[in-house]
Amino acid sequence: MIISHKYRFIFIKTRKTAGTSIEVLLSSLCDDRDVCTPIYPPELGLVARNYKGRWPLSAELSRQRTGYNLKSATDWIKGRRFRNHSSALDVKHRVGADMWRSYTTFCVDRNPWDKTLSHFHMCLRGANPPGSFTDYLANTALCLNYPLYSDEQGQVMVDRVLRYENLNAELFELLSELGVPCAGARLVNAKGNYRKDRRHYREIYSQKQRQHIERVFAPEIALLGYQY
Repeated sequence: MIISHKYRFIFIKTRKTAGTSIEVLLSSLCDDRDVCTPIYPPELGLVARNYKGRWPLSAELSRQRTGYNLKSATDWIKGRRFRNHSSALDVKHRVGADMWRSYTTFCVDRNPWDKTLSHFHMCLRGANPPGSFTDYLANTALCLNYPLYSDEQGQVMVDRVLRYENLNAELFELLSELGVPCAGARLVNAKGNYRKDRRHYREIYSQKQRQHIERVFAPEIALLGYQY
């Protein structure tokens, strides 16, 4: 994730949406006061900075999301103020409501049928790869980004949700609105190329699998108007 005090924006990093490529670009435009969280493995061009420290913890400990109190307390003890995939709710608590309100906040999301296939191929490279796409859908936590940019009631917290499918146009339009000098800047292809099967997702999903994704990702589909 990135916080630019210079240009007054907060970028919430979601999964399988070119987040690392965006971080590399934004990091190069930030200055020494700004926040850039580290990437593992490290990515050339991104310099992590100002992501450690402590903050008033009481507001977070009053939340009702299962397991969040322990995670928040652990972060506080270890001084991990910001993580690479910090949620909008965490960031708001840790920067304060005034900064959250006065900065432009944004993230990216993606067609869930396409995103799920991308996540599946990434999992195939992991320590415990799923045996098949059917196994993956049955046994693996799916790549849900909506909880990263919504609150406890499921309300969107960020000002803008950019679409992965139109990322270059929407991102550089936003940066221009923010006064960020990005002439000549471009997104690098970072942490990609997991997916070798390049068939369109409609050639892969069964009717049952299609409907499963439609149910699980209903909030993103409603928000961004995605269609199968």
